[in-house]
Amino acid sequence: MDNSQDMSYKAGEAKGQAQEKGSQMMEKAGNAAQSAKESMQEAGQQMQAKAQGAVDSVKDATNMNK
Repeated sequence: MDNSQDMSYKAGEAKGQAQEKGSQMMEKAGNAAQSAKESMQEAGQQMQAKAQGAVDSVKDATNMNK
């Protein structure tokens, strides 16, 4: 292999590794986004439940729950 072939081979190899790292990072970012979305949904459901509980407490306190 002469020098120019060797250089282009190494460049190709480096490009392949960079693409692989890039796709792994994208996957990690996607997973992080997914888990953040799930956390937000959970928090939203908990807040809804708390709000409903607060409404029920007010209804009970004002005897509107009959």
